[in-house]
Amino acid sequence: MAMKRFMRLLVGSTLLALAACATSPSAMNPQDEALEAYGKAIRWSEFADAWSFVDPALRERQPLTELELARFKQIQVTGYEVKGRSNAADGSVEQTAEIRLVNKNTQIERIVTDHQRWRWDAAGKRFWLTSGLPDFTAQ
Repeated sequence: MAMKRFMRLLVGSTLLALAACATSPSAMNPQDEALEAYGKAIRWSEFADAWSFVDPALRERQPLTELELARFKQIQVTGYEVKGRSNAADGSVEQTAEIRLVNKNTQIERIVTDHQRWRWDAAGKRFWLTSGLPDFTAQ
């Protein structure tokens, strides 16, 4: 009898904890949310999603070409690791990430170091990537 009561209490407590986690607001700040979501997009080779983080002014000045889009289709990212991050007084962020990738045609793995610059958009209340997508053609 005591064991049944304990199991009910344990299951009930677990369900309450899960419900609280599901309904609680995000504990991450906008900077962490943006950089983490961008990292996930790159990690999963979702370059169209990653492109949505690029500063709109940069996207307008330097739209992706057909050649760049074709190159992204040839790449499979196998790893994304943040190596360092620093915040500036103006609210901008510098981040360095190591990206491991495989060319689908050659099956050769390479490592690219991506130096990112992010700016805070106070009006939009979000961060924008001002350095553009990683250059996977650089050696």
